[in-house]
Amino acid sequence: MRSRLSTRLRPHKRRRALAFRHAGAWLGYEVTGKGSAPIVLVHGLSGSARWWRRNVTALSEQHRVYTIDLAGYGQARRQRALRVREAAALIAAWLDQLNLEGVTLIGHSMGGHISLHVAALRPARVRNLILACASGLLRGQPGRVALNLPRALMTGRVSFVPRILADAALSGPLNLWRSARDLLRDSVQDLLPGLGVRTLVIWGERDALVPATLGRALAAAIPGARYEEIPRAGHVVMVDAPEAFNRLVLDFLREGA
Repeated sequence: MRSRLSTRLRPHKRRRALAFRHAGAWLGYEVTGKGSAPIVLVHGLSGSARWWRRNVTALSEQHRVYTIDLAGYGQARRQRALRVREAAALIAAWLDQLNLEGVTLIGHSMGGHISLHVAALRPARVRNLILACASGLLRGQPGRVALNLPRALMTGRVSFVPRILADAALSGPLNLWRSARDLLRDSVQDLLPGLGVRTLVIWGERDALVPATLGRALAAAIPGARYEEIPRAGHVVMVDAPEAFNRLVLDFLREGA
């Protein structure tokens, strides 16, 4: 099946905005940094690549960082939002197209859910898996989750609320509904015991959408996974406590080098 890459230059000399098209769907992404070890950042429901703004600078000092806009979100917002496993298959095809190896995959919320499937699909390419408030074990009604999402996201850094509202508006209610419905139907329970990738699970103590109890259960189900909880942080843990989040990530990567 044919895949295609396209490039759009940004003013910042270290950042390139690109798009990947495969099997009728596409994702947008930006590349920052010149390190050889790749880090791929996957946002969650109602998010975009811009949610990682407080993390990219620190992570790109020694790594090449790829920030993704999933189909239906950010620069790919005109696309229909994909199901969790469809999004994982698209990212897996993108990793193949770029021939990325030794990847550190960092996923937030739904992005963590998707990243679990990517790690299972491409174990030879993914070296480290970092799950931030991942939704893989979350259950409930899509409508309730969609209604709780703004409240949960707004319990953290107040200055980030405009970004949350702007990205949710750009994605639109239909894409948000599709994504929420599918992530609640999709279970990762069966694939967790077979994951052989180094895994770090990071949670916000005050996560009101995906409670920390689910984070601990997720870590316990993955062989050798480490669990870290950041005090006073909410669901968007990498925004609420960027310094602590970045430190945990970089320490974990140094230990595995």
